[in-house]
This record gives sequence, structure tokens and C-alpha cells, in this order.
Amino acid sequence: MKQSDSQLVSIVVNNYNYGRFLGEAVDSALGQTYPQVEVVVVDDGSTDDSREIIEAYGARIVTVLKENGGQGSAFNAGFGVCRGDIVIFLDADDVVLPDTAYRVVAAFDGRPELSKAQYRLELIDAAGAPTGKHDPPMFMSMPNGDLSRLALTFPDDIPHPPTSGNAFAAWALRRILPLPEEQYRVLADVYVLNLTLLLGPIVSLPETGGRYRVHGGNKHYTPTIELDRVRDLLRVTRDTHVHQQRLARSLELLPPGAVPEVSSLTFLARRLVSLKLDPGQHPIQGDRVAELSRRGIAAALRRPGLSPVLRALYVSWFAAMAAAPLPAARWLSERLFYPESRRGLARILTRLRPGGSG
Repeated sequence: MKQSDSQLVSIVVNNYNYGRFLGEAVDSALGQTYPQVEVVVVDDGSTDDSREIIEAYGARIVTVLKENGGQGSAFNAGFGVCRGDIVIFLDADDVVLPDTAYRVVAAFDGRPELSKAQYRLELIDAAGAPTGKHDPPMFMSMPNGDLSRLALTFPDDIPHPPTSGNAFAAWALRRILPLPEEQYRVLADVYVLNLTLLLGPIVSLPETGGRYRVHGGNKHYTPTIELDRVRDLLRVTRDTHVHQQRLARSLELLPPGAVPEVSSLTFLARRLVSLKLDPGQHPIQGDRVAELSRRGIAAALRRPGLSPVLRALYVSWFAAMAAAPLPAARWLSERLFYPESRRGLARILTRLRPGGSG
């Protein structure tokens, strides 16, 4: 792979009480085949043996030790000491593959307008064994190009990997960081991923770039709906839409005072799941099941880039959720949010749809 070695890549390892995984994450960052890499390790007030592990690396890493403040504060602290032109935020329970920095620099080479490069992550279990799955799934296409207009109307619907699967242009991060730490004690990646889409085009790499660890301490891949997480996502997503629209107005992507209608299928689906499964704890006042169902169907019909099968699946899902009793609604919710389950869901919804076989 031929390219300039002049760009510095900063890999920021964010850690909180992941001492059992931390060494593997740091070693993977230090083991990059690209020569110009700095490794920053932020410890967010861990109470396990993380700090002893960090100390053992000495001058090979840049160390940031801080009181616990949450993921957003760790992003701010890590980026605050970075010197790199490209920045990867690596969760301490994940791994970056050896050639990833090389591939990322190649993607950015000659394209200063890029705001981000992204790549799939292979899922591994707590012991590091592959599960045979990826995020995003291998059957799901990854987007490229200028997505700013799509991101304003359909935020949250643009496929992207978890935090560790993204490499950001430092100039783009300087436009949006520091982020509000109290708002983003968790799910700070939602802010960064959505706002960078407005700043410049992105590129998706064809190769897998890292490994995402699925274990008991993270909730991203639980087999059942975690309503607390759904509600956290709703609150954070709603806040992020406000920040995103403010940034869009400053970039003149929106007229002053304009507030676009957010038609995100993901956001509407989460609202419907939260309201249907636990209305007493639903965080968005004024929501109604019938109205969310109607808006979801309308958004599915308008959303550009959906395959006919996926469009029909979303239309059928929103219609079925409105009428489903609670057990069926929970089943529908779990199937929608786990893409590997959608094929079975599609077969059932075809039977439920007017005119379907059966």
C-alpha cells in the first residue's frame, strides 16, 4: 500500500472499569502497521486495576487520568490532547486490526473534504472468539458520499458501525467538540456520528477494521429489548437532533429558524416501541400510538434508498405494531432491532399485510 506517511493517526482508547480487556485494546492500537500513530488512553475514573495496566505502558502512550464523568467527558479529554490529523475513538473492550490505520490514511489521502471513514467490526465474544457476525451486518450496504441532506430529514437511519468502527478527520471534530458532557454521559457517539455527517462526505471501507466485543457489560447486543436503553437513546437522539439542526443552520444547510420534520424510521420506531411496551415511562410527551404508526408508514414510503422489500417491511411493521397486543408488540420490537431476524419477520408480516398470502 503506497501513500504518504505524513498524516498522524490518533487512536483514543476510552476506558472505564474494563481492565480485563484494556491491554488487548491498547496493544492493538500500538500494533498498527502504519508508522505514524499516537495512542491516547483515557481512564474515566476506573475503580478496578485499569490504572495499574495503563501505568505499565509508560511513555508508549499518552495517558489521561480523570474523575468519572461519562463517555462524553472522555471524548472531550482524549481529543483535547490529540495531535493527529485523523482520530479513532476505540472502546476499551474492542480491538482495532493491524492494517486499519494504513487503510484509513489511504482513504483520506488526497481527499481533505472527507469528514469520516468507517468500516465494519467483527463481533467477538468475551473470550475473543468470533461469533460469525459483523456490525453493520455483511448483507447491509454501507453508504458513501455527501449525506448531509439525508441526515437532516432521516437522521439515525444511515448505517454506521459502533464507536470503534469510525475514523474522523480532526478538523471535523474541532467543529463539534467539546460536546455537552452532562447530556452525553452515555451514547456520546450518537452526537459525533450524526453531526459529522453535516461537515463533509464520508467513505466506507470494504475491509473489516476491528472487533467489537459482546459481553455482559455492554447492552448493544442483548437478545431482548432493553427499555431503559431505548429510553436513553430517545432522550439522547432528541437532544442530538437539536444540536444537528443548530449546526446545519450555521453551515447554511438550513435557513435561519428552520426546523425540518425529522422522519427517521429508527427514531419513530423506538418511540413506538417505548410507548407501546411501557407507556408510563415513555419520555416524549404527547406521543400517540396511532400517530407514530401513521408517521412511520409515511416515512417508510418517502425514505430514499430503501429496497422494495425493506420498504414493505417497515410499512408492515408500523401497521402491525399499532394493532398488536403487548406480547406480539414485544416480539415485533425485538425482531426489528436485530437485523439478522428480519427475514423471518418479513415472512410473517407478508401474511399480516392486506393482500398477503395465507
